[in-house]
Amino acid sequence: MTERLSSQDAVVDWILQHVGRDLRVAMPLGLGKPVELVNALVERASNDSSIRLHIFAALTLERPKPSSDMEERFLGPALDRLFGKYPQIEYARLMHEGKLPDNIRVTEFFLQAANWLRVPAMQHSYVSANYTHALDLLLSHEPNVILHLVAGQDDRLSLSCNTDITADLIRLRGEGKTEFKLIAQVHPDLPFMAGTGEVDPAECAVVLDSVPSHDLFSVVKRPVGLPEHAIGLHVSRLIKDGGTLQIGIGEIGDAVAHALLLRERETIAPIWDDCPFPRSDSFSEADQFQTGLYGVTEMLVDGLLALFENGIVKREVDGAAIHAGFFLDSRAFYERLNALPESERARIAMVPVSFTNALYGDEQAKRVARRDARFVNAAMMVTLLGAAVSDGTDDGQVVSGVGGQFNFVEQAFALEDGRAIITLSATRESKGNVQSNIVWSYGHVTIPRHMRDIVVTEYGIADLRGKSDADTIAALLEIADSRFQSDLEAEAKKAGKLSEYYRLPDTARNNTPEVLERWLAPHRQVRLPDYPFSTDFTDIEQYLIPPLGELRIASAHRSALFKLVLAGMNGQPAAREKEALERMDLVAPKDIKTRVTALALKGALRKSEQG
Repeated sequence: MTERLSSQDAVVDWILQHVGRDLRVAMPLGLGKPVELVNALVERASNDSSIRLHIFAALTLERPKPSSDMEERFLGPALDRLFGKYPQIEYARLMHEGKLPDNIRVTEFFLQAANWLRVPAMQHSYVSANYTHALDLLLSHEPNVILHLVAGQDDRLSLSCNTDITADLIRLRGEGKTEFKLIAQVHPDLPFMAGTGEVDPAECAVVLDSVPSHDLFSVVKRPVGLPEHAIGLHVSRLIKDGGTLQIGIGEIGDAVAHALLLRERETIAPIWDDCPFPRSDSFSEADQFQTGLYGVTEMLVDGLLALFENGIVKREVDGAAIHAGFFLDSRAFYERLNALPESERARIAMVPVSFTNALYGDEQAKRVARRDARFVNAAMMVTLLGAAVSDGTDDGQVVSGVGGQFNFVEQAFALEDGRAIITLSATRESKGNVQSNIVWSYGHVTIPRHMRDIVVTEYGIADLRGKSDADTIAALLEIADSRFQSDLEAEAKKAGKLSEYYRLPDTARNNTPEVLERWLAPHRQVRLPDYPFSTDFTDIEQYLIPPLGELRIASAHRSALFKLVLAGMNGQPAAREKEALERMDLVAPKDIKTRVTALALKGALRKSEQG
């Protein structure tokens, strides 16, 4: 008998009465957490040491906290608009502050990227696990309560954004293999996803009737730069019509989806006409999508939804063009899902990650369905021997987590015609210094070198599958940034892994941002927009983002910052300088420090406008 309760405190009272004071509480990854309810439970346990509370979760979402005056000026007035009115999760606050009571434990297997670096409470309790193994990890701790945000439609309920593990948990409970109380709260903005995601209300011990006062967490779109667009263009040549596609969230995922749209609209050829980087004839897919693609992905992202809306993802398997395990994106994404006709939304099937991320279970049918599979995932770095670094630092600090990346690489090798595509920009900037993302070696890897397959940077494609170590090194050198090729080549030779007679081909010696700019900048306005799908940033905020990035980099070096201040004092004003200063509340600086800040921003605006 499902009980209907009207407040968080009433639900907490019910849990303590019917489950007890030894609580092992599981919540979904990402969006599906009933934040106000878990906060009430954490608050109760914080005030009552007789309650033992162990929380199992992943991807605890937090709005960013501005770390500088400039960030506060930019983000502060726009946080609610950009991220939604989303409350701080109480156990996260306590962990950041080092104040988590001894009677409360938190275990996560995937973290919001970079949020938990140097936070001992989380770094100590993090458990490294592939997404498909998270279910077994959870079951080993015998959870007795599951808290879940759900979608509602009349008297029906849907797991909506998080079938990933919960659908399997409910199935296993029905088979008598686990026991727990499912407690649900309906959020009116969550899209109702039927099929496997639909849940009989009788499965819930309690439904919290009060409507959450918070918005759904919204992921803010970052601008897609020319390196990301170049990567997307290269990846588009790897995707076969009639095949299978998985892509991830972020700028590169958006760029890949956008490049496939350009290919479908037959507007991609002019970009390739003046490409300065070598292109392998082995990867030359450029035709429109007649049969269309089938999407199988742990995460349903904006780019994949756009491909579905535009008729590129349309090949159906068991009545679905997309099978996905969870979703988390922008408010515009949730609205588009909600706006789909029910018959179209039914073609997006939310299923457990045990289905999307693995071939186990009905393996033959999955093999037939997942033909010409291309699994596209981003990495932080790649070693010259082909290992991928995607989730941690050299000294073991966890940046995010393995998630499903290893699962999809493993699938690519298991499928007869599957390929795993690791994408990354060739360089990154750290504390004002440019560093190569292709490195000789690294103290932590996510994908081992023996599972190397395809690596793509803005400078091209390296096909590593089946190659010797020396040939792997050579292939990766050819898509590395030219500022680092000589040093990387020397390290490989010093280690005895590359012949002393090896010489980098002349065609690979011009891998520079300047050459990339000359290639793609002419296509920027018409074919390669900053935001291929949508953005919550206003027009003036979009204008501000590049100069603010310039200012952030310059802030690490006093001389570079001084040059911006000088440019702000003496240069020609940028076209929208006054409007930008008004948005940042820097029109009338009140003290010397603020005046210097305003001058530095003026300089950055002028430098950015000059290209």
